[in-house]
Amino acid sequence: MKNTTLCYITQGDQVLMLHRVKKEHDLNKDKWIGIGGKFEENESPEECLLREAREETGLTLTDYRYCGIVTFVSDRWEGEYMHLFQADGFEGSLKECDEGELQWITREHLDRLPKWEGDRIFLDLMWKQAPFFSLKLCYEGDHLVYAALNGTPLPLEERKD
Repeated sequence: MKNTTLCYITQGDQVLMLHRVKKEHDLNKDKWIGIGGKFEENESPEECLLREAREETGLTLTDYRYCGIVTFVSDRWEGEYMHLFQADGFEGSLKECDEGELQWITREHLDRLPKWEGDRIFLDLMWKQAPFFSLKLCYEGDHLVYAALNGTPLPLEERKD
């Protein structure tokens, strides 16, 4: 399992989102996600977060919160431990990202964008400033088939396929 960071940078009621449209063979292709990426050798979660934020956005984070760890399991992709952060302090100017299009989106509009099914679970926990959590999300293809919060299975909503 690889280690990654995922960060949602907020400014008032807006969230900086990355629309993943630039890479072929991207597990996040066409989805809207936060920013982040894979750990480099010997990096802590915080060091990876700060480096990835600078590389992908041009921003230097000045205030952030470590929200939890999301264990992502898939029948198609390598598993990962995503270290989830929310940041509301930053300096600098946005730059173009080579992984997709960066865009400020209102939190209200965020629910209507294409993203992973399980994202709504950790985004809700993050917005409510839940204490540090462990969330496991298991996917078959793009469909969420299992979720557990702090070791307790969560009910999944009925899908209209």
